[in-house]
Amino acid sequence: MHIANAAFASNSIMSLLERVPKIDTWRQDGDKIKTIKGHLKFSSVHFHYPTRLSVPVLQGLNLEVKPGQYAALVGPSGCGKSTIMSLIERFYQVTNGIIAIDEMNIAKMNVNNLREHIALVSQEPSLYDMTIKENILLGSLPGQNVTQNDLEKVCREANIHNFIIGLPNGYDTFVGRKGTQLSGGQKQRIAIARALIRNPKILLLDEATSALDSESEKIVQKALDAAAHGRTTLAIAHRLSTIQHADIIFVIKEGKIYEQGTHKELLELHGIYYSMIQEQMGESSLYKN
Repeated sequence: MHIANAAFASNSIMSLLERVPKIDTWRQDGDKIKTIKGHLKFSSVHFHYPTRLSVPVLQGLNLEVKPGQYAALVGPSGCGKSTIMSLIERFYQVTNGIIAIDEMNIAKMNVNNLREHIALVSQEPSLYDMTIKENILLGSLPGQNVTQNDLEKVCREANIHNFIIGLPNGYDTFVGRKGTQLSGGQKQRIAIARALIRNPKILLLDEATSALDSESEKIVQKALDAAAHGRTTLAIAHRLSTIQHADIIFVIKEGKIYEQGTHKELLELHGIYYSMIQEQMGESSLYKN
């Protein structure tokens, strides 16, 4: 009995070891570029997850974010917002269509080189049981020479430097397992600094403030606004108040762009975005900005 179980287990392990990933980060081939402007474009992109072939997530999505623009994705849960982020980072391959950065199809790029130009700040930051400095340096590029001045610069941008130097051990303070020694807002600002240490041209913000209380949200949002300066930024927002000053807002529904424009332009349409703002913020806030 035990031998049979062991044989079954070993076969399962061998099948896993022999699997070849569709997107292999160990491969050295693919186009490599040293610098990018950050021009992001989706052209007729279709996508479904490999485990749910009958459920289309994106259906002919067309989207363009110009270099340096702050763009926001809004829409109901399950409409494809986070999927768009995952496809930009090439965690998955599109089913059909093209995603391009600076007119280069990212499917033809070396995946590690692609990711060197992109940084993500997600809803729940992943901090490790090491020092603040070590956590931030995890975001640096292979072989990147990061000085103390570089470290402090990104921490000032992330609005966390003054807090860090006020600690007895400063940048050498241990944050605890999963950052338990820090508040939610402090963890998120360290995550922002970690994202900036590689100086990415494309910044992805996946509901980066939605898990915070209102006071922490204001502090972190200020840091995010500073971080976005001079970068192409794509933000998913749960609280619509955080993206009203975006250069362009894309309203996604059923895997397609239904509306796009500035906050003011979308309000004037009296469409989906108007209804979302009305529901979340109330009539009095509609034309506040």
